[in-house]
Amino acid sequence: MLSAIYPNGVVMKKIFGLLLAVLFCIAGNEALAQISDLNMAINKAGRQRMLSQRMAKAYFQIGQQVEVERSKKILDASVATFERQLSELKSFAPTPEIKENYLKLDKLWVAYKDVLVGTPPSQDNGRKVLELSDQVLALAHQGTVMLEKQSGTTAGRLVNISGRQRMLSQRMAKFYQAIAWGIGNEKSAEELEKARKDFVAAHQELSNAPINTPQIKDSLELVKQQWVFFDAALNQKAVADKRPQINVATTSERILEEMEVVVGLYEKLK
Repeated sequence: MLSAIYPNGVVMKKIFGLLLAVLFCIAGNEALAQISDLNMAINKAGRQRMLSQRMAKAYFQIGQQVEVERSKKILDASVATFERQLSELKSFAPTPEIKENYLKLDKLWVAYKDVLVGTPPSQDNGRKVLELSDQVLALAHQGTVMLEKQSGTTAGRLVNISGRQRMLSQRMAKFYQAIAWGIGNEKSAEELEKARKDFVAAHQELSNAPINTPQIKDSLELVKQQWVFFDAALNQKAVADKRPQINVATTSERILEEMEVVVGLYEKLK
């Protein structure tokens, strides 16, 4: 009967189309529901800070021909994650002020993304990336702080602080690679050193947090171990054979992985 109404396989196309519509509807609902509480929102907002710096780092590495394929994957994945989380944070925003902040970030993101992926990396565009990465970071940080204040809990504060450690790991690497590529500005070296001091101080604060679980303590110890390697890499002067630049690229990713674990553990605390 159906084949008479929908000849030549049209019925199958209709059914397939309906199935796709249902799946897209389900996927859309899941996307809207991905942020379920303030701790999760603070985590994702904090991750936006990190991604703003990680994308710049990857861009500078591609421009220098450092870990090119891996850096391209990092850039592509970071762009996709930033875009997805920005949509989630706009949908979740619990106050008009937070919503407005993410609408501003959305507009700035359009300009940043265009420079990051619009054309092959160049030093001229690299200088724009360096500037825009800080502007995006400022708005992403503001959103994170606003969400932490909305939370008003010790756990929310620790999610913010640990999340900022992720950003600092990528910020240090960003400035290192910018200087190595010859596009760093007059403040790049100073900002790199400031980020190093901030990272060490914040790690001490996290380590002393009274609500730390044994698992959090173990994870922070792993971060401390990775910091030794990352700090040593940052102390190396960039040279033509790119080995120091490669060391910074790889160690910055390792410490980021360990910090992601820490933030996730703090997020689960109530």
